Amino acid sequence: MHNVILRDGTVAEDKWKLVEQTDDDSAVKPDGGSVIVPLSWWLDNRSSVSGDKNIGIWFDSSDEPEMLGEECQSVPIIAVNFPKFTDGRGYSIARLLRERYHFPNELRAIGDVLLDQLFYMKRCGFDTFKLRADKDVAKAQANLSVFGDSYQAAFDQQDPLFRRRF
Repeated sequence: MHNVILRDGTVAEDKWKLVEQTDDDSAVKPDGGSVIVPLSWWLDNRSSVSGDKNIGIWFDSSDEPEMLGEECQSVPIIAVNFPKFTDGRGYSIARLLRERYHFPNELRAIGDVLLDQLFYMKRCGFDTFKLRADKDVAKAQANLSVFGDSYQAAFDQQDPLFRRRF
């Protein structure tokens, strides 16, 4: 199994297997264990998999959180795919899942996750980060705490700096 970086900078073994999509928008049927399936597959199989604590969902950058809505609260893990580092839609998906739909469980960044993005991903509500294979885990751990404080409000700090100073 591969490792993931947790929000606090520690490294943990990844118990979740990512199930890829095929060209015809179907997924390989989960074969036991803990799996993360595409949102489209989960929606098609909702009646038989809803509430299963061994089945998580992954959003592609073109998927909308509204497709899942409040049902997200019963999903053990949601992964958000960043197909390339210039695609910032994953940040918006994370904020919507956390703030509008009150997703309480693990939120993971997957795909083209780069070191300099980790701090900002954490601010949007991501708990775990699956780095590309060519990235240095030690450097990634350091990048999670590269800044001591932030000016703007975000998921991880509701008050802007000027309200925290006094």
